[in-house]
Amino acid sequence: MSDELVRLSKLMSGRGICSRREADALIEQGLVMVDGAIISQLGTKVHPDSKIELSPRALKEQTKQVTIILNKPIGYVSAQPEPGYTPAIKLITPDNMFGKSDLKLRPEHLKGLAVAGRLDIDSQGLLLLTQDGRIAKKIIGEKRLIEKEYIVRVSG
Repeated sequence: MSDELVRLSKLMSGRGICSRREADALIEQGLVMVDGAIISQLGTKVHPDSKIELSPRALKEQTKQVTIILNKPIGYVSAQPEPGYTPAIKLITPDNMFGKSDLKLRPEHLKGLAVAGRLDIDSQGLLLLTQDGRIAKKIIGEKRLIEKEYIVRVSG
């Protein structure tokens, strides 16, 4: 058992509760409890074995986060485009949504979407965009366990 204290946001991220950025936001709002005590001070250090709980409000907010899977065609950039290039997020419209008919794409669903991984402009394939840092970390984090597969065709 280590006696060295660790930043609460780092511990929350390491346990897969949320991303560090999300942890900081939850801590600032007083939505995180450590060993039964509400923590609202950023940078707070805690024991690595501490019991961390999110408030019911925080848990409800996490369920509202959106993840979108997109088949990115050639000619679109994954994230931040240079002038003259179109980002793949422009392909996400209510008209091409697949799934439950009672779900409606709203502007807030597109806010804060981050691309988990990327594909070059000359590539096509699965692109995952998410507001949920837990999902992004599982896809692109340093301890990820998800295998990625690429098929490359060349001529000449």
